[in-house]
Amino acid sequence: MNPKLSKKEIENLRKHTAREPSLAWDVLSKNEKDKVFKFAEAYKTFLDTSKTEREAVSTILEMAQKNGFENIDEGNSNSGKFYKIHRDKAIALGIIGKKPMADGVRIIGAHIDSPRLDLKQNPLYEETDMAFLKTHYYGGIRKYQWLARPLAIHGKIIKNDGKELNLSIGESEDDPVFTILDLLPHLAGKIQGDKKLSEAFEGEKLNVVVGSLPLGDKETKERFKLSILHYLYETYGMIEEDFISAEIEIVPAGNARDIGLDRSLIGAYGQDDRICAFSALEAIREIKRPDTTSVALFFDKEEIGSEGNTGAKSRFLEEFVSDLLVKAGSDASERSLRKTLINSMALSADVNGALDPDFQEVHEKRNAARLGYGVCITKFTGSGGKSGSSDASAEYMGVIRKIFNKSNVVWQTGELGKIDQGGGGTIAKYLAVYGMEIVDCGPALIGMHSPLEIASKADLYMTFKANKAFFSAKG
Repeated sequence: MNPKLSKKEIENLRKHTAREPSLAWDVLSKNEKDKVFKFAEAYKTFLDTSKTEREAVSTILEMAQKNGFENIDEGNSNSGKFYKIHRDKAIALGIIGKKPMADGVRIIGAHIDSPRLDLKQNPLYEETDMAFLKTHYYGGIRKYQWLARPLAIHGKIIKNDGKELNLSIGESEDDPVFTILDLLPHLAGKIQGDKKLSEAFEGEKLNVVVGSLPLGDKETKERFKLSILHYLYETYGMIEEDFISAEIEIVPAGNARDIGLDRSLIGAYGQDDRICAFSALEAIREIKRPDTTSVALFFDKEEIGSEGNTGAKSRFLEEFVSDLLVKAGSDASERSLRKTLINSMALSADVNGALDPDFQEVHEKRNAARLGYGVCITKFTGSGGKSGSSDASAEYMGVIRKIFNKSNVVWQTGELGKIDQGGGGTIAKYLAVYGMEIVDCGPALIGMHSPLEIASKADLYMTFKANKAFFSAKG
């Protein structure tokens, strides 16, 4: 039988044994709340200047250099702070710590690519007296969300003479914007309304309107397409063949904005995963010489499985850690590198899906993350029976929990939807192959992968605080 306890004893029991997730706003002091809103302003600026992975690398580099990070291939920094850029789409920052690197390093890895529309290699065409660009979507998008909304063009072009051209059209108030046409509801019934959502919106119809002004008279062949080519040539010195050697991305136009009358939320494109990238960047910029060597990684290609030479499956991590071993005056042999990595601890800095008030049925509410409840530790990802997951050990969960609690980080745990309904992947499993300890850790978003993802400013700040505590922790 249960012992008979007084009401006070029961309350004490609850206080000391039960876990009640904390709303971050209830925990933050007035001073910290001010820091939350100030931090969010810097984050919004980062989002506005980092809409593609190339732009994110450029922004991260600029911010890192202001804090004394030097090119590891050139510098010999007395502060031990280095960066390395990989093909302009990935970047790593590192600070050499006091302990031997062979004892392991602390790694936070985020990704800086986001779902979007890429231009095809032969994109420009005309139809019914209008000019369009054909796209191929990148990553997991819901196609209908990209229709009938202002879009911008960002990208890099290598011209025939080898000169480079960077494009950003649609972000300035004076710029034109672009869009993808949608059907009026009066005519959409059989074409869209009577079909499954997965069939109603076709990838091949995500074509971007770029003009409708003809060049020449009625006898001129493809005069609407030619008008756009004329503009591109006159403005940028660009010819049609230059599309072949280009990476041009279509993204939502406009800046990150506060959401709500109380301005407690941020609405923006690309918060998966640039909210984690910014938090990791700010954390490593704030620490001095840590006890353990600290590394912040910013990868490309996570949204398509971390493939390619700039994703987490590449050997960029090995290259950078090897360079750090050399700078630290340590043995940089393959055996030493393996030992360093297998002894390391890492956070796979990625977002989770927050409980959606209108679609609570897709979540298992006892294990769903919520907006405003701090950074989310995701023990495993994958789908169904944890397929494709890196499942963090009990020992490592204990280490992370202790670090966060000691630093007064408001944290929660979460899963990405119900067992047979949700699922997703991160870079965790690609770092786990080195044998290091790793767990996913980042804020929860509503509307993940949409053109307007929603994040809590309190969760953003707690993610930064968690990352800083991870880098700074001794032991």
